Amino acid sequence: MEQDIKVSSSLPLASGAAESLPTFNGNRGLSYCGCPKQSCQLNVYDYLADVPGNADVTDLVEVQFKNTRKGYFHNSNHLDLEKGDIVAVEASPGHDIGTVTLTGKLVLLQMRRTPPKNPDDIKRIYRKARPVDMEKYEEAKAREHDTMIRSRQIAKELGLEMKIGDVEYQGDGNKAIFYYIADGRVDFRQLIKVLAEAFHVRIEMKQIGARQEAGRIGGFGPCGRELCCTTWMKNFVSVSTAAGRFQDLSLNPQKLAGQCAKLKCCMNFEVDQYVEASRLLPSREVQLETTDGTYYYFKADILANLVTYSTDRRIAANLTTITAKRALDVIAMNKEGKKPDTLDDRVAPVAQKPVDLATQEDLTRFDQVRKKKKKKKKKSGDSAGDKAASTSQNEASKPERS
Repeated sequence: MEQDIKVSSSLPLASGAAESLPTFNGNRGLSYCGCPKQSCQLNVYDYLADVPGNADVTDLVEVQFKNTRKGYFHNSNHLDLEKGDIVAVEASPGHDIGTVTLTGKLVLLQMRRTPPKNPDDIKRIYRKARPVDMEKYEEAKAREHDTMIRSRQIAKELGLEMKIGDVEYQGDGNKAIFYYIADGRVDFRQLIKVLAEAFHVRIEMKQIGARQEAGRIGGFGPCGRELCCTTWMKNFVSVSTAAGRFQDLSLNPQKLAGQCAKLKCCMNFEVDQYVEASRLLPSREVQLETTDGTYYYFKADILANLVTYSTDRRIAANLTTITAKRALDVIAMNKEGKKPDTLDDRVAPVAQKPVDLATQEDLTRFDQVRKKKKKKKKKSGDSAGDKAASTSQNEASKPERS
């Protein structure tokens, strides 16, 4: 998909920015600068990444940390940042390591969707990550899994009704965030003391829901694609079984539940379309009267606008499928005291006999062609011999000259 973009020469640019600007020939497609790393979750394609002057619109930068945790920071040092750069940002205490996911004008649009709690407390970016910072970062990340297993054992020993789903160390290793799930309030004051003595770091506890935990861990759904809460969903809406009823889904908890053990969020995606399409169908309580008998509602294909009726109220007997328009017409006729001869007024298509493809052509048809070619060759050979014999006879019949 290409768009024609006219770059104005009067666009205000920062000093020294003109040397690094890409050249445009009038047509512009997808830019590699806006593409993410494969490990990034909740990614947003930065389609303004290669537009001149985009980085000068604002100094705010979106930085992503482990899994789905993101934050906004001020680029007060005016670093030349692009999507995918690893930076060291301000934290309390120390610093944290994250990946730049958005710069420029799109950051302001993202802040409208997920505004920070206190815009005045937005922290700043220190620098691009150095090799020393990355070594500390890798050491801290290597301790996360063992810390999570050990913390679960400690919580079980203290008798707390909670599940620690994930542990995230800060980039400098001075602080650890414990994400847990609990049905009610949990007094984890004693747990924090034990964890601080065991791991010698500052402890922070964050309670999350089952859907947020599935988004942090990630995975694939029964559709074969990555989970929506991992790729693009940020706000979770409650899902009820009414959405399944509107879509005529079997209310089986094992099929309707996702990896978070809650009802699948995708049940809400198409329910509005099903509700709108169901308004075009006749009521389930209405019976259709014909000269053949009475028909009762059996099932409906909502999106195809088809209704199936049965001659028995309880079981499937003599099922007849008609369009919703035909059903409404029969209902209108019944209100006038009329009964159609048949429920389905469509002409039944003539059944065609099956065609055996093997009988259309003879399997030896290629052999016959070869025989014909051989006969033609023989005839041509015989004609050539006859001509030679006739010429020899003519020469013999000529009189000799003395």
